[in-house]
Amino acid sequence: MQSRDPLTLYNWPTSTCSQKVRFVLAEKGLEFIDHRLDSSKAENLSDWYLKLNENGVVPTLSHGDRIVIDSSVITEYLDEVFPVVPLRPSDLYERARMRAWRQFIDEVPTSAIRVPSYNRYIRHKWKNLSQAEFDSLVDKRTVRKQFYQSMGRDGSSAQEEESSIEKLRETVRRMERALANGPWIMGQQFTLADVGLIPTIVRMVDIGLGDIWEAKSRVAEWYARVQERPSFTKALYPGSRYGSVGTHPAIEMTEC
Repeated sequence: MQSRDPLTLYNWPTSTCSQKVRFVLAEKGLEFIDHRLDSSKAENLSDWYLKLNENGVVPTLSHGDRIVIDSSVITEYLDEVFPVVPLRPSDLYERARMRAWRQFIDEVPTSAIRVPSYNRYIRHKWKNLSQAEFDSLVDKRTVRKQFYQSMGRDGSSAQEEESSIEKLRETVRRMERALANGPWIMGQQFTLADVGLIPTIVRMVDIGLGDIWEAKSRVAEWYARVQERPSFTKALYPGSRYGSVGTHPAIEMTEC
């Protein structure tokens, strides 16, 4: 395999995990084929896509004839194969610390943001479906089937949403503490830890949770710096944020 082999990213605009990979591609200035799946048609569950990614989620990266899945795996893979503009610390201890952040991000905020995203933006798009139609769509899911079954057409309970929001508050508290040591999560270097957090923070803004860091000046300043990076507008192009002009009006799924 050669690093010059073509890159194709199978993704869709509003997927936070897709956004994470697009940030890395933009930071490194890598050219790639932006293959946007149609979420309203559940194209991620089509036979041809499931052969690429049996989890039935986005994103998926193809590099020549090699397939890489899972957004966190993809971002590290890209940083290893394309080391120009490194997004991981060179020091192995610091790299381990960054990976601890990655683990926390995957387990806590990436998971937690799904519940308020569903309740505040996605569930109203089910209102014209019968329960049978909803069940039929959910039955096609793979790794996200249980999530949709638990949320249902009406979303989660207020208690469950508050539990998810508390996990997001804890994420912001940890960010505030980490940012005492530099402009970025790991200190002076912008890394995959920052990249992993950006889509969740952006989504929080889009669904009305931006006030969570109102009293956290370091997080607010971090977010301002993030928005100044050229990769921000490349990864979050028009139509890629909830509620933005160009967002697909049909039913969207939180397949990430």
